Amino acid sequence: MEDSARQEKVRKYEEFVDKRLKPDLIHAISQRFFEQQQIFSDLRRNLKPREDSVTSIRTLVNLGSEYTCSRSVPDTQRIFVDIGFGFHVEFTWSEALNYIEKREEKIARQIEEYTRLIASIKAQIKLVCP
Repeated sequence: MEDSARQEKVRKYEEFVDKRLKPDLIHAISQRFFEQQQIFSDLRRNLKPREDSVTSIRTLVNLGSEYTCSRSVPDTQRIFVDIGFGFHVEFTWSEALNYIEKREEKIARQIEEYTRLIASIKAQIKLVCP
């Protein structure tokens, strides 16, 4: 009887690991913000050397449905930055660089937070399933 109770507990722990901890781990890993971090890093790297020296640029404009067209931007005093959820904000170059820096800091904090969460979930899995 004691052995069957122990086996039932083991089964429940394994079920908990499979149904709760493993999906939590997968979700935590998928929530990492490395892609966003790379996008803002690339944007900062592209804006920084051009901050004062560019007066006009040529760019590709997304028309939707994977269609783009090449356009000339005659006045580069202000640029639009995608801030998420389909919203774009008009910034000066220095404002854009400041915004990007703050977003990179926030993303770095989020990555650290999720890394700790992942480590915690892994520790719980090891505790339950030696």
